[in-house]
Amino acid sequence: MSSTKRRKIADNVPSGLSTEKNGAGPKKRASRLASPESSRESITLAGSEPPESITMAGSELEADDEEPTKSFKDLGIVDSLCDACAALGYKAPTPIQTESIPLALQGRDLIGLAETGSGKTAAFALPILQALLDKPQPLFGLVLAPTRELAYQISQAFEALGSLISVRCAVIVGGMDMVPQAIALGKKPHVVVATPGRLLDHLENTKGFSLRSLKYLVMDEADRLLDLDFGPILDKILKVLPRERRTYLFSATISSKVESLQRASLKDPLRVSISSNKYQTVSTLLQSYIFIPHPHKDTYLVYLLNEFAGQSAIVFTRTVNETQRLAILLRALGFGAIPLHGQLSQSARLGALNKFRAGSREILVATDVASRGLDIPSVDVVLNYDLPPDSKTYIHRVGRTARAGKSGHAISIVTQYDLEIWLRIEAALGKKQKEYETEKEEVMVFKARVEEAQRHSRNEMKNLHEDRGKRGSTFKGRRPEKGGKKGRDEMDREEG
Repeated sequence: MSSTKRRKIADNVPSGLSTEKNGAGPKKRASRLASPESSRESITLAGSEPPESITMAGSELEADDEEPTKSFKDLGIVDSLCDACAALGYKAPTPIQTESIPLALQGRDLIGLAETGSGKTAAFALPILQALLDKPQPLFGLVLAPTRELAYQISQAFEALGSLISVRCAVIVGGMDMVPQAIALGKKPHVVVATPGRLLDHLENTKGFSLRSLKYLVMDEADRLLDLDFGPILDKILKVLPRERRTYLFSATISSKVESLQRASLKDPLRVSISSNKYQTVSTLLQSYIFIPHPHKDTYLVYLLNEFAGQSAIVFTRTVNETQRLAILLRALGFGAIPLHGQLSQSARLGALNKFRAGSREILVATDVASRGLDIPSVDVVLNYDLPPDSKTYIHRVGRTARAGKSGHAISIVTQYDLEIWLRIEAALGKKQKEYETEKEEVMVFKARVEEAQRHSRNEMKNLHEDRGKRGSTFKGRRPEKGGKKGRDEMDREEG
């Protein structure tokens, strides 16, 4: 989607709705709620009335017609928050911020659809912080996130953007002691960032904690919240929230479940869509694949990591076991690899992420627990060692690189068993990917050393499984019984 297309909204239509009177605006036309698959970007009033919509001007516009880039101040953000944005290095608003912030400042409910890595967090954080400046009160905003890591990241974004106005945040997630969390809630923070299961525990069990005076609710990565079966818990939370509130629902993809959640929780919302189709990746991302026999996967992975030596990489796998095995194998070969998966304790997961962010480890081997929302500033390469089960997860995985306008590589390893999934992913993206050029002779140079490291990793994995459940072991607890239900407190811990 060209930048010309994104920004071609008339300056004199700040609300995002077209009017017939100003000749510059597009014609008013009645249409159904724009479907996310529609190939034109639109802001649509989602209600029972036939909605008005603005359709961005087509790509036939000349470059010299382009409007000057807007600043945060032009969007209506106050000076103290503009200073915080400048201090964080936000030079200009991203398209989702340009479209959604003016509407949010007018007090409208929003549905925001944009590709991952497009600045959705600031798009809802800035309007909430600005409203908090006008009328300071405790427990002003609540942000619901699907995973613990994303909750911590959103809280850090709020604290960074609100640093000049001393905003206080509390993170309420599973896997941590409830007593310090209850104490943090007792100190009446301005913003609570939570995963739904643990928040409901506090609403039911923590004396004196209620959200009756809440003014803003945000559901981030809403499709993922519903994929993790948080639906019934969200219904219970929505029942105890005040009706008079502003609600923002943000997601990279949309589904029928998300649309039913929207009907249940939003009043007369505007849809802000910055995606040209249902499955969107940024233009600075170079995507390719290698097609190889299954037994050579490890050797080709080592070859690719060697090709991108010195650059930071995330290797995505399908299972906890494979994540741990690959991390051991890569370490045995001298790579600085660290695993991240749902079987690690919460402190170990945060430790792994911080080491990778700080650059003391350059390879993160992860299950899909790391595919959503995590903003690691400089990931150069994403390698899909195991293909994701669906196109939506693929979008989120490759969205860990090429963030905020930077370029990045995403390479998928496709074996004879993955062809069907790969063709489905290509069909969803709407284009054939390029094959990454490799010379078999060069790859097979690594074979002997990789086989030796495989033997070492097999022995290590055997020891880990034998120690399972013992104090200090990597794998926590016994294997769950088949068909056994996950407790509410564990729902925000993705097993991957």
